[in-house]
Amino acid sequence: MLDFKQAFLEFAIRQQVLLFGEYKTKAGRLSPYFFNAGLFNDGVSLKQLGEFYVKAISDSRLAFDGLFGPAYKGIPLAAAVAIAFAGEGRKLPYSYNRKEAKDHGEGGSIVGARLEGRILIVDDVISAGTSVRESVELIRAAGATPCGVAIALDRMERGQGNLSAVQEVSRDYGLPVIGIVNLNDLANYLAKTPKWAATLAAIERYRAQYGVED
Repeated sequence: MLDFKQAFLEFAIRQQVLLFGEYKTKAGRLSPYFFNAGLFNDGVSLKQLGEFYVKAISDSRLAFDGLFGPAYKGIPLAAAVAIAFAGEGRKLPYSYNRKEAKDHGEGGSIVGARLEGRILIVDDVISAGTSVRESVELIRAAGATPCGVAIALDRMERGQGNLSAVQEVSRDYGLPVIGIVNLNDLANYLAKTPKWAATLAAIERYRAQYGVED
C-alpha cells in the first residue's frame, strides 16, 4: 500500500469520518463500515483532505485542465483540491453546478471558471453514479471534455447488477475513476493490527456477499 493511502485511512478514522459498526446503506444493506466525507467539516481537515486527493490524482498521471465539483458535496471538495494543487505550484480553474439554474445576474447553472479542455470531476464516493452522469452532461454541454472522476473511497460494491457503481461509470462513460483508497486498501490496513480483527472479518463477510473484483 502506498504511504499516502495508509495515512489517509488513519486520518479518516481519527476524524470519525470512517466508522465501524452496523450501518444501513441506500440499497438497504447492513454495512460494517460507514464513510461520511461531510464530516471533514473544518479548515484543517478539509486542507488535509485536498492534499490526499492531490497525491492520488498525481499518482494516476491523468492529464487534465480543470476541476468540477457536483453539487453539493463536490463543491467544497473541488475547491479544496484546487487549493491543494496551488500549494504544489499549479494554478487550476474550478467550477461547480447549482441544483436549479439561476435566471438573474450571470444566470445559468454553472458557477466559477468557464469549462474548457479536459475536466476532472471531484466527488466523495460514487453510489448510483447519478452525480457523475449529470456532471458529464453539463461538461459536454459547455463544450469541454470530462476526462475522469476522483473520489475519496471506492467501496467496490455491486450495484443493481454484477458491476460496482465505479465500474459502471468507467464502462458507460469511458472515464477512469481515481480513488484515494478502495476496499482492498482498507482490508489490508485493518489486517496489520490485531485490534481490528473482528472488524476485518465483518468486512470480509460483507465483501463476499456484495463485493466486486477490482
